[in-house]
Amino acid sequence: MYKMTLALYLVFTSIFPASAYAGESQDLVAIQQKWAIANYELKDDAQIDAFTQLSEQSELFVKNYPNLAQTHIWNGIVLASFAGAKGGLGALGLAKEAKTSLEQALSIDGTALDGSAYASLATLYSKVPGWPIGFGDDDKAEKLFKQALAFNLEGIDTNYLYGEYLYDEGDYKEAKARLLAAQAAGIRDTRAKADKYRQQAISQLLAKVDKKLKR
Repeated sequence: MYKMTLALYLVFTSIFPASAYAGESQDLVAIQQKWAIANYELKDDAQIDAFTQLSEQSELFVKNYPNLAQTHIWNGIVLASFAGAKGGLGALGLAKEAKTSLEQALSIDGTALDGSAYASLATLYSKVPGWPIGFGDDDKAEKLFKQALAFNLEGIDTNYLYGEYLYDEGDYKEAKARLLAAQAAGIRDTRAKADKYRQQAISQLLAKVDKKLKR
């Protein structure tokens, strides 16, 4: 019943342009909130089930607003997170779909959501195995992270993701600088749940970085 109601609502908003952006904004917030729960609060089968449903919702989001970069960004984020939760070679298909969605976002508007597509795509390149298994590429990841920072130098997500990448690469000094920038970003009112968990992850990774720097 909920899915039918949502689908009908999206049809009506696509017919009436005056309400289209209001509908898009509401749908975006709903996806962001459900993503925070699925990504941070659920585990095992419950998490997989949540991401399965959320990926269907984000796909519908794209279909109803195909010309907006933010719909492709969040579809990519959902699929990439789903791949991370699923793990193993079976997740590679989801990662490839996420890559396609994020690339589509960049082709529409690379500045959307403060360049989030660059940071999300960079993370994919850094996490996915390289050739011949996957498309992972640290050089591409580095380039995309720097492009993301050009759009959002003080953002919590971009700085955390880049800091995590730098930690994995063994560049602990620069990793700490990015993580401190992410920590200073605080918690956004519009993304309070996700940012609360993100700040916890930042503190945990900073502790690891400090241990490495003291050696």
